[in-house]
Parts: sequence; C-alpha cells; structure tokens
Amino acid sequence: MTEKQANDVVYGVHATIEALEANTGNKLYIQNDLRGKNVDKIKALAGQKKVAISWIPKKTLSEMTQGAVHQGFVLRVSQFAYSDLATILAKADQEENPLILILDGLTDPHNLGSILRTADATGVAGIIIPKHRAVGVTPVVAKTSTGAVEHVPIARVTNLSQTLDNLKAENYWIFGTDMDGTPSHKWNTAGKIALIIGNEGKGISANLKKQVDEMITVPMTGHVQSLNASVAAAVLMYEVFRNKL
Repeated sequence: MTEKQANDVVYGVHATIEALEANTGNKLYIQNDLRGKNVDKIKALAGQKKVAISWIPKKTLSEMTQGAVHQGFVLRVSQFAYSDLATILAKADQEENPLILILDGLTDPHNLGSILRTADATGVAGIIIPKHRAVGVTPVVAKTSTGAVEHVPIARVTNLSQTLDNLKAENYWIFGTDMDGTPSHKWNTAGKIALIIGNEGKGISANLKKQVDEMITVPMTGHVQSLNASVAAAVLMYEVFRNKL
C-alpha cells in the first residue's frame, strides 16, 4: 500500500473501531487536542492490535478525509478485501432461506453504506456489485456503514448477467425492484433469494430484467414516484427478515 492511495483510510469512531477489531488497521491518526472515552477506547484497542498512533492537528485529518466528518479519528487500512461469489454462496448455504443482494450500478457511496448497515442488521448473506460503472468500497461507504462493511461479504464481479446465471444454477430465485410488480407484503420469500436493486436513476438494466423471475414493488400512496435506492432496499430486506422470524 502506498501513501497515495487515499481510499485506503477509514474515519469516524464506529468505522475505526470495527476496522481495528477486524485487524485491517495499519496506522492510526488521532486529533491532537481530543480527549474523552472514545480516545481512551480507540487508543487501547490500537495498542492491543499493535497499530502505531500519530497525534496530528484537526486540519490535517480534514485534509486526509477531504473535509469529511472524521470525529478526530482516521485509520489507514489495508486495501478492502472483496470476497468472491463462491465464498458468499458457501456462507449462504449455511442459512435457511438466505438472501443475497445484487446492486446494479449503484453510484452513491452513501447508498451503499446504508445498504450495508441494513444488510448486517437483517442477516443478508452477501452483496454483489459490478466492477465497472458502480461505486466500490470507499472511506465514505465504510463511515456510512458504521462498521458493517467489516461483517457483510462483498463480491465484485465483471459480469452481473453471468453471475445471475450462476445463482440460478444454485437454485436461487431472482427478484427485481420495479414500479409494477408483486406488492412487497405479498412477496413469497421462501427459498434462496437473490434481490436486484437498480441504479439510483435508471433502475435495473434491461438485460438483467430479462433474467428476473418476479418483480417486487414497494406500495406507495404519495406523490413521489420512487424511493431512494437504500430505503427501498431496506424495506425489502426487512420483509425477508420479518418472514424468517
């Protein structure tokens, strides 16, 4: 890892703690005038994990995070270790009625971070994202996920269409999100499920729609035409989770 790789940092209290606990931290930077229980906790954890600490001014931390809210903590980490599809499928096979999310071209890191946070809360087996024309795991994603990025496996694939074929071969039902579809409260979530969440503006790409077994819609009564991608994903993740309880 080189110092130039600005993406190889996480920041904020929760993301820093989770990354340290996951043993991915290399160097910790703490705001030099910061005091309190978070400082004591993170400092002790860094010591336990043998991660060196530098005390630096707030201005320098802000430069490292391009002005983001860092709460006085920046951790330089190893490059994010993506999973592969086989690992996610193996994890899913240990569960009853597993859910895998496929994110088709999401570009907003806040959406990905929020989806990760809900995925962790609802026991999603893994998330699959495309390598191209989509957001990957960035410091903003890690911060927004409040550490969930360390607990939900993420696979990055070259071809989503081929990945859907692989999932079908493993007896997964492929569901998509659309304005016209089965209302989410009538969705049969039994069995192995792969749920596609489309791009924030364009939705699911036309070629993937052809591979979908059933479209699911979140009923709406207001004037807004669609929900934010992370909100729609959350509603549907909780629908699957609710049916497991």
